[in-house]
Amino acid sequence: MFQFLASEGSTPASNQAIERSSDPELLDAYSQTVSGVARTVSKAVAHLKIEKAPTGKSRRPMPPGQNAGTGSGFLISTDGYLVTNSHVISDAQKIEVSLPDGRSFQADIVGDDPSTDLAVIKISGDNFATIGFGASENLQVGQIAIAIGNPYGFQYSVTAGVVSALGRTLRSQSGRLIDDVIQTDAALNPGIPVGPSSTPGAMSLE
Repeated sequence: MFQFLASEGSTPASNQAIERSSDPELLDAYSQTVSGVARTVSKAVAHLKIEKAPTGKSRRPMPPGQNAGTGSGFLISTDGYLVTNSHVISDAQKIEVSLPDGRSFQADIVGDDPSTDLAVIKISGDNFATIGFGASENLQVGQIAIAIGNPYGFQYSVTAGVVSALGRTLRSQSGRLIDDVIQTDAALNPGIPVGPSSTPGAMSLE
């Protein structure tokens, strides 16, 4: 990360001075990368509010808020398809999607795969901001990983780290082993079950 200039007569002290002078530039470039990705990607990150069906034999209505949940999702098409987690929308009676521009929509479940803990939902409309999937085979360990979600419906939150490892396996809630998982050390804030994770080479889920 640092550029060291070696010449005859150079001393460890002079090399340390060069390293210190490079720090602000490197930190500024890193910050600009993270903030630039956040500005672009956040337009397609949605807050999900879920009302779930009553469980148990009685099937009696639950008190307000007791059988509800929240999560994140992101738009993958201009006509309103979003990706989220299967466990977020399972048993959902009602799904409300809130976008960063303040608009809210009722969503329908299009596809649900508990084995991979992924789901696709749909809202009505067009010309939505979207996020595209990248090619994970282009990823390298050590690349920057930026995770963005909207767990509470106020504003998106951002964390950053690096790609820690590739080709990991992960056991889903159904017991199935998921292969080729991308491991990152980007912290996941509470309430962000799914959100886009951006690297220079791909867009993935965590």
